[in-house]
Amino acid sequence: MDFKIALIKGDGIGPEIIDATVPVLEKVGKVYNHKFYFQEVLAGGCSIDKIGVPITDEALDVCRKSDAVMLGAVGGPKWDNLPGDKRPEVALFRLRGGLGLFTNIRPAILYDALRDACPLKPELADKGIDLVIIRELTGGIYFGERGRYIKDNVEVAYDTMPYSVHEIERIGRVAFEIARKRRKKLCSVDKANVLETSRLWRQVMHRLKEEYPDVEYSDMLVDNAAMQLVRAPYQFDVIVTENMFGDILSDEASIITGSIGMLPSASIGSTSFGMYEPIHGSAPDIAGRGIANPLATILSAAMMLRYSFNLEAEAQAVERAVADVLDNGYRTGDIKCENSIVVGTKEMSRLVCENIKKL
Repeated sequence: MDFKIALIKGDGIGPEIIDATVPVLEKVGKVYNHKFYFQEVLAGGCSIDKIGVPITDEALDVCRKSDAVMLGAVGGPKWDNLPGDKRPEVALFRLRGGLGLFTNIRPAILYDALRDACPLKPELADKGIDLVIIRELTGGIYFGERGRYIKDNVEVAYDTMPYSVHEIERIGRVAFEIARKRRKKLCSVDKANVLETSRLWRQVMHRLKEEYPDVEYSDMLVDNAAMQLVRAPYQFDVIVTENMFGDILSDEASIITGSIGMLPSASIGSTSFGMYEPIHGSAPDIAGRGIANPLATILSAAMMLRYSFNLEAEAQAVERAVADVLDNGYRTGDIKCENSIVVGTKEMSRLVCENIKKL
């Protein structure tokens, strides 16, 4: 089968981790008889430097005409002083909104080989971490009305958090369906004791749960959820929540699994099209040094194989290859431990390629 993939390398370590992921997909294509065609697209700070805007309409059009998008990372201190509507991160909002990607899927798995990297007590790490956070991606406070005004000679800023029944319902259904394919447990996270948006969220989720009697459903306030992730993460299977809460909780989940450099993500909509990226940032402090961890990006490519291309065996082959490399003691600097073999970005990519085989 043939697939067209738009590559957004972006800023900082983005080009390095995307360049490390392309050979993995090419190896999958060779082993399983697929062909992947890649087209580079500018977005983020590099687009601002070259074109003057975070992303162009033409770049968005290339993404729309592809079967999926692979994204490295965007942003960095170089562009921090730009106005809010000119910053590199605007490219992310345009991609998500313009491509109709309203669901962000972020798995958090503690690999056996990385248990020593988990900051939690051993008795907690030994119980394992294998959860998925489903984050609503195109609504809420990141997309709501915002502005500034003067009141009593003092400048005031505001941001609003709007959600419609339709937006809550569609993300809720995605979460229930994913829970059905896992351990059949779904926790909906909100702040219903304070926010009217959350009260509507909970109302819609309670209606939806009646359609999924086979899924064990629960509600949890976001502050409690943040505590429970570090107190007893093994209790969670699938978590669904709104945009800002999901942003924060998924980053917390990344740390308890050992490194933010290990967590992939998928952003999908109502079709098989999706955008795939690691959850970490552009890490400009290590850019160009060849030491960035590419595994989150490689695992994001595995999610692309699964969700956009319906290639489950191929996705599992990549995930198994990553696990094998870790089991053999190879590490990038961010996940190194005693007696590990520290390798760079390109070598980690080569090792994963070497371990990809038909299952």
